[in-house]
Amino acid sequence: MLDGDLDQALVLQGRITAFVRAFGLHQPDHTPCGTPVPVSEAHAVGELDRDGPLTQTALGERLRLEKSTVSRLVSQLTARGWVRRVSRGGDGRVAWLELTPDGRRAAGKLAVARAARFADLLRNIPAGQRSAVIEALTTLVDAASGQPATADASGVGRA
Repeated sequence: MLDGDLDQALVLQGRITAFVRAFGLHQPDHTPCGTPVPVSEAHAVGELDRDGPLTQTALGERLRLEKSTVSRLVSQLTARGWVRRVSRGGDGRVAWLELTPDGRRAAGKLAVARAARFADLLRNIPAGQRSAVIEALTTLVDAASGQPATADASGVGRA
């Protein structure tokens, strides 16, 4: 790695760390919108609300979590009364996860709080910079996912 690349990597590290703290992502027992729910549980409930029922394997793939972590997560959500395991299609070997009525209510409350938090965040970004911020985040997500960015016709990195 060249010295300039190392310098930029350190700046990137600092900016991401600052964002994680400013947005509240470092608080494992609260969502960034301030809801007293662990972030992993909020993500799981959101996935099940949007596309459920899902298998535990499918949920783990979406959340990019290890099998044992997903198992603990599902146990926590089941203990809260937000998720239940059901069988579908007569195959008793595969458990599907679906939200309970309490889980759907929790998902709705989380969605409202999340929408309000992101609306506030967007209002704090100057209107002329919003699309550039969204594009930069898209590039960052792609890079973190292991997808190298390529330059488009303008020379701006795109994934």
